[in-house]
Amino acid sequence: MSKSGPIPNRWLNCPNRSESIICNKFIAFKTPLDKKFDDQVEDKSFYPEMIFSLMKSYYNKKIGLWIDLTNTNRFYSRSEVERRDCQYVKLRCRGFGETPSIEQVRSFIEIVDEFVLSNPIDLIGIHCTHGFNRTGFLIVCYLVEKYDYDVAAAVQEFARARAPGIYKQEYITELFKRYGDEEDTLQAPELPDWCFEEEETPDDYNFPNDNQQQQPTTSNSRKRKRENDQQDDNEDIQNDDDDNEDKSDSGSSNGNKKRRKNEMIKLDATFMAGVSGVELMTDKKLVNELQHKIQNMCDFDKTGFPGSQPVSMDRDNIKLLHSKPYMVSWKADGTRYMMLIKQKDEIYFFDRDNACFKVHNIQFVDMEGQHLRNTLLDGEMVIDVVNHQKFPRYLVYDIIYLENENVGVLSFKERMRLIRDRIIMPRRRAIEKGRIRKEYEPFSIRVKDFWGVEHANKLLSEKFARQLSHEPDGLIFQPKLDPYMSGRCDDVLKWKPSEQNSVDFKVKIVMESGQGLLTQKKAFLYVGGFDQPFSAMKYTKDLKDLNNKIIECKYENNEWKFMRVRTDKSYPNAYTTAMAVCKSIQAPVTKEGLLEFIERFRFREEHEIMGPPTH
Repeated sequence: MSKSGPIPNRWLNCPNRSESIICNKFIAFKTPLDKKFDDQVEDKSFYPEMIFSLMKSYYNKKIGLWIDLTNTNRFYSRSEVERRDCQYVKLRCRGFGETPSIEQVRSFIEIVDEFVLSNPIDLIGIHCTHGFNRTGFLIVCYLVEKYDYDVAAAVQEFARARAPGIYKQEYITELFKRYGDEEDTLQAPELPDWCFEEEETPDDYNFPNDNQQQQPTTSNSRKRKRENDQQDDNEDIQNDDDDNEDKSDSGSSNGNKKRRKNEMIKLDATFMAGVSGVELMTDKKLVNELQHKIQNMCDFDKTGFPGSQPVSMDRDNIKLLHSKPYMVSWKADGTRYMMLIKQKDEIYFFDRDNACFKVHNIQFVDMEGQHLRNTLLDGEMVIDVVNHQKFPRYLVYDIIYLENENVGVLSFKERMRLIRDRIIMPRRRAIEKGRIRKEYEPFSIRVKDFWGVEHANKLLSEKFARQLSHEPDGLIFQPKLDPYMSGRCDDVLKWKPSEQNSVDFKVKIVMESGQGLLTQKKAFLYVGGFDQPFSAMKYTKDLKDLNNKIIECKYENNEWKFMRVRTDKSYPNAYTTAMAVCKSIQAPVTKEGLLEFIERFRFREEHEIMGPPTH
């Protein structure tokens, strides 16, 4: 063993860094080791300079602040950081199951705020031994205190970037004690596989640094050393290991078998107004099982709502309509829900917050009249108005699982056929035969039709809008031959007239005053991942009771105007989404421009190129 001591336990196969930048600001990573450890790491070296190079090559970003949370200086020299024009800060956090104190959190936030004020563009690198528990704890604290995140959302945000996230239960519990309700504490995820590496280093081994001879050290003398000289660079590395304790504390009970993290359960979620027969589920264990079930069906490896998310059409991605065949439908002004048909009397809706609702008095049957099982649909709820009467209808526009079979891998055209033949038609026959009593159902079920993109002009006509019985607010373009894609899908496009483009903000009502000014209320608008107001709007009585609510706003006459409260969402649009909407407002794809592009440049399928047959 080299005089620098062994590498940290479980370091070798621990992932080097977070897969993405957290809130456009933080990059989390395990401690780098300099070249004196090369004989112990084989081909898995991770030097300080590597993280700088990675950020530059992947994101064209510079790390301007480097925060080292470890309790030792033996891993690398700070000069390796500082010679790259990067500020180095040592913020000792002990680890060993001990969460960062309130004072350490305050110091961290002050350090970050001071840096960001002078360097708003640069990244902040932060590491402990493995870059998960202490690192995640402090980043979560910052997101809650400065970015106004809900604590559960902040924990999940870190986990999305640095899977599996904070995996020590006591760290998560402490976060909920400080920032939330302890009863709502998320369960720690299962330990990642690399945590089960055999530990070759005994826990009582004391590692000297390069400038000190090794001396026998008893556990008592080492204890006195920690108490009296905690800042000493020669401290035993075991005190720096945030992973050095019984793995049973992680909240895991399945050995090496991986399982999903528990989801946030929204206990105050509301379903779309005007729809009956739907009940919010609050049994946390059952809801988590159902959430994980639909995530697995969608092959979605993150937390949250697994449904496919379209992107706004702009002058760049409109070119996709030229590259492959698309189908188009109207964009309904409704509310998005996925529907899980688990079995008879077990049908559930999931909204965009992944809140779960049980549906009563709805049935789905197969061709033989047996109730469907393990089927997952995607769609939206609308309220149709016919002769001044309101009729709630669930419009099904996609299917991911059918009778325990993954049909999401099929083309969109084939999936639409399955919706008609295996979902809608058997129900219709059962209704005709009296097996399903439609009059007792809280809402009806319909397929949401799609057509070739050449029909887009008809969907934008006043005649079609009158036939709908509910408000349309644009178009959806779906790749005809592609499989279902969970999460953000850059190939599924949504188009709105520029005057209808909107952003979901979190609104904060504040009293604004100053010398020579009348005291007045003002509405500041916030987006995700940005701690300053994105914009502001004039306070009106419509906003009276909406402080800290999510509201949808459109940009009209050079100002944001309130449209509606988003009761189906707990978080505002991300900063990048808001900027994309602003871009589409400034340089819109107009109705005329869209229809002209489709007419002249759309992908031509073989039957269009060949023309009609002649006899």
